[in-house]
Amino acid sequence: MAQHVERTAQRTHHLTLNTDGRPHPLENTLAAVTFVLGVIAVATCGFHSLHPVAAWTGLAGILTGGYGQLISATTAERFALIIGLGMAALGFYIVMAQCGFV
Repeated sequence: MAQHVERTAQRTHHLTLNTDGRPHPLENTLAAVTFVLGVIAVATCGFHSLHPVAAWTGLAGILTGGYGQLISATTAERFALIIGLGMAALGFYIVMAQCGFV
């Protein structure tokens, strides 16, 4: 019984983007920034008065996500970047279809 408790204590999982065991501060920062910009772009694209915010945050999210994909080192980083990049692009394209940058 004591051995079972010791084995389960060793299996604690934690969320990390560094699946290769090495730190990647720039790549992780780009993934987080892209995700936040994507959330802001999607959240603000439905409000007419916030269209400029959605357009510019969406464009910034697309650019940071693209650069992050270029330099990403692990699959987990790429996964987070694609989710954020998709949200940023969705918000950006919805605003572009409605009224443009202004």
